[in-house]
Amino acid sequence: MEEYVAKRLEELCETQGITKYRLAQLTDLSQTTIANIINAKSSPTIQTLTLICDAFGISLPQFFHSSDPFRDLTDIQREVLTALSSFDQEKRDILLAFIRSMQEKTSGDQ
Repeated sequence: MEEYVAKRLEELCETQGITKYRLAQLTDLSQTTIANIINAKSSPTIQTLTLICDAFGISLPQFFHSSDPFRDLTDIQREVLTALSSFDQEKRDILLAFIRSMQEKTSGDQ
């Protein structure tokens, strides 16, 4: 749980452009408390998590359910899926055919 909260907090700071120092100011929590949560050294209480959510302008359910469906992907996986989602069906079919041909070549090389 600590790792999820730490990762989500880092993600929110990055996407909203809020530094850890600023987050401490907005929540009236110490920088040490924020650092311990981000470094997964401690779990926040519900009250602390509520203060953090308020600082980001989100609810507790929103904290635990990111709107980013690509959150747990690697950077390259995220880039591929983002590009894919912008393609029309014809381009998707072409890309899928290319990927399949690359898989066949890779499995044939082994």
